[in-house]
Amino acid sequence: MTEISTILWDVGGVLLTNGWDHAGRAAVLEHFGVDRASVEPRHEVANDPWEKGLMTVEQYLQQTVFFEPRPFTPAAFLQQMKERSQLLPNGAIRILQELAASEEVELAMLNNEARELNDYRIERFALGLYFDVFLSSCYLGLRKPDEKIFEVALDVLQRDPEEVAFIDDREQNCAAAEALGIHAIRYHDEAQCVQALEHLGLHTLVRT
Repeated sequence: MTEISTILWDVGGVLLTNGWDHAGRAAVLEHFGVDRASVEPRHEVANDPWEKGLMTVEQYLQQTVFFEPRPFTPAAFLQQMKERSQLLPNGAIRILQELAASEEVELAMLNNEARELNDYRIERFALGLYFDVFLSSCYLGLRKPDEKIFEVALDVLQRDPEEVAFIDDREQNCAAAEALGIHAIRYHDEAQCVQALEHLGLHTLVRT
């Protein structure tokens, strides 16, 4: 087996809670008393360009929530969106921290996230201490599971697919990576991830 030199990491569902998924939207909309049925179809249209960095959060909110007068401000709504981000229970943050400290492999973030939430999460959880490269959808204009985002990651990192591992909680994203020859690990919990990394020849000190 070719030695693994690089690990690509998803964030939501692996390290942190999902920033703005169905459950997060439901909680924030309930907090502000907004009808979900009026927002969800608008979100489906706006989310792809927002996560690709093609619109700002102000434009996203105008299209999805503030298409009619509201008794609260976009700033207050955005703050509640940000507060949905938490460390994922039984997430992989300890594994990431240990691998970063070892300096044995290159670590890159490869996630789907809109710029405003992405930048907040990087700062709030000090992810800049651990990752060498940030290949977020909002920076690249591409989203998983599009194979092109993985091709760009390989080009930027100058790696062959067989020397790269990818950790993500979604089956379709893992399948897209595997189609290019990348070693995909579908994340379930910390212990399972440690075992999968060990199978690839990456040994950690993390014990669960």
